[in-house]
Amino acid sequence: MLTIDNLTYRIQGRLLLDGASATLAAGWKVGLIGRNGTGKSTLLRLIREAEEDADGAIRIGKAAKMGWVAQEVEASDRTLLDETLSADTERAALMQAAETETDPMKLADVHERLTATDAWSGEARAASILTGLGFSQADLGRACKEFSGGWRMRAALAGVLFAEPDLLLLDEPTNYLDLEGAAWLESYLRRYPNTVLLVSHDRELLNNAVTHILALEHQKLSVNPGDYDTWQKKRAEQLALAQAQKTKQDKQRAHLQSFVDRFRAKATKARQAQSRIKMIEKMGEIVIPLEERTHPFDFPDPEELASPLFVLDGADLGYEPGHPVLRDVNLRVDNDDRIAIVGANGQGKSTLVKAIAGRLKLLEGNRVAAPKVEIGYFSQDQLDELSAGQNAIDHVRKMRPNSNEGQLRSIVANIGFNRDKAETNVEKLSGGEKVRLLLGLMALREPHVLILDEPTSHLDIDSREALIHALNAYQGAVLLITHDVYLAEATAERLWLVNEGRAAPYDGDLSDYRALVLAADKSREGGGAPIASPPPPAQPKRSDTEIRRATADIRKRISAAEREMAKIETDLATLDEKLADPTLYERDPGEAQSLGARRDTLKGALEAAEQAWLEATEAYEAEASA
Repeated sequence: MLTIDNLTYRIQGRLLLDGASATLAAGWKVGLIGRNGTGKSTLLRLIREAEEDADGAIRIGKAAKMGWVAQEVEASDRTLLDETLSADTERAALMQAAETETDPMKLADVHERLTATDAWSGEARAASILTGLGFSQADLGRACKEFSGGWRMRAALAGVLFAEPDLLLLDEPTNYLDLEGAAWLESYLRRYPNTVLLVSHDRELLNNAVTHILALEHQKLSVNPGDYDTWQKKRAEQLALAQAQKTKQDKQRAHLQSFVDRFRAKATKARQAQSRIKMIEKMGEIVIPLEERTHPFDFPDPEELASPLFVLDGADLGYEPGHPVLRDVNLRVDNDDRIAIVGANGQGKSTLVKAIAGRLKLLEGNRVAAPKVEIGYFSQDQLDELSAGQNAIDHVRKMRPNSNEGQLRSIVANIGFNRDKAETNVEKLSGGEKVRLLLGLMALREPHVLILDEPTSHLDIDSREALIHALNAYQGAVLLITHDVYLAEATAERLWLVNEGRAAPYDGDLSDYRALVLAADKSREGGGAPIASPPPPAQPKRSDTEIRRATADIRKRISAAEREMAKIETDLATLDEKLADPTLYERDPGEAQSLGARRDTLKGALEAAEQAWLEATEAYEAEASA
């Protein structure tokens, strides 16, 4: 589907790709990973535009259609549904032809193509995608101009998903989504029938939605079958192996060099010395890639205060009197709380944390805060509050006016800015650098509670890991709004659900909540159905022993299906490794075609095994709950 051959590219003199090569087969779901600034988005642009200034070649499958989210949907009078339907240009043209064509033969061809492409179900499919991404059924008939830029970006994503291109290019799609939308997209991409190349720092998405990892490191590309965690484990093993080989080679070289140094001048040993010199010269140098260090985040432990830190009592929250977003909120935050706040976008999560932080006046009720409590508050809106024309040192100076220049530079270095970055005006910093600066400024206040509203949208995977370590080391309270499930699961101990004008503790974990979201998406007719708390589990009517006896045969079927799936997945991984060899297609096209056919057969067998497993597990659940 996609071949990148010996690609070299520079931007403003900086080398991003140096003879990089990779081959992606049809049907693969590929996660493109790499540090911020390594050139991932640039590579997607090169693939889209076939950049002439690049050395090397990029080849797309014959007649393959590419699709990507270029920009947000235009703020027009067209309805959201019509805008999404228009993204499939072939369908739109065929539908138009079906209305205007007068030649019976041509009209028959049009209707045949409409049927073949399932065009008649287009409105239902478009509506399903839009509601999955967070739009309500009522939204579908609203004009695009009524939505904010962020929601129009979701509409653009809906359009490209609806068009179902042969090669789908996505660049950080979950940045536009909440946790619910990200969960839906993950499920959708797993079922997507064509090839996907996805840039993402969302570890959960990379673990659950992709079949391969395309790593961009040290200006090179490498393709690896499996998810992100599999790639990371393999990478660590390869690094350890290279280190062991280098250590062994260094010892061998030292031994040979010692002989040369001792006997080079002796006539009787000269020939042997020269032989060892040639052996040293022929040794290939084993290069260990330098690990790029991610600067840690640091939140100092606060002075301990008595709980609760905050209480909302009978609070109505909103921006206009008489029009509350949330009603009768009764919540408290203690000094050891780790809370993730979940709920669809627009339900009031940010409104809730603004009220707790004291940035939003209550419409009704009371907010009681502990004396001397210090709040650390971060939201994406604050990126625009940094002072243009000023650098990181200037921003720290505002908070530490009595510090001298050396002390200021030391503080900025601890936040993670070297000398050049410390003197760079904020408007020239990357999104991730702005986030780091804001979190560093927040830490200088030594807060008792950290309130973080989507802190990871501009952070790469390693920086997100650093943030997790910092939050887990921090001894204060944490309130977190995030679409990053991995971050939430690694740091939060309980959930609050914001939904349908209410905010309350949620009795379950993130896995329960994600399952509930996906189940609601499958069952609801539109996008506005509320997400309810799960009912309490029913008490078993039979003993565990009776259930085990009744389900013995079913459990055997489940085990057999699991063994079959594991075997097929192993065979698929072996085939994918062979197919990832960029020389295979030129060296032996027949073998490549045979392997591709074998892969299709295995995929069919895997689907059959998965269906058998699903039926067996459903039978088990039915029998166990009877």
